[in-house]
Amino acid sequence: MPKMKTRKAIAKRFKVTKTGKIKKRVTGQDHFNARETGKVRRHKRRAYIASKTLKGFMDIAMPN
Repeated sequence: MPKMKTRKAIAKRFKVTKTGKIKKRVTGQDHFNARETGKVRRHKRRAYIASKTLKGFMDIAMPN
């Protein structure tokens, strides 16, 4: 049976930490941020830990 291929589009957008958590970029921070408060803009700079329901899908999409 051949090796499963990694989905490169997903590999570029998500990172898996050493403990197995999935980090991703906060959505909505590319443009239209001038109207946001400073607090919201500051929070958007941080990485977002994805939910555990996404973990099962990520095991298939990123097998390595």
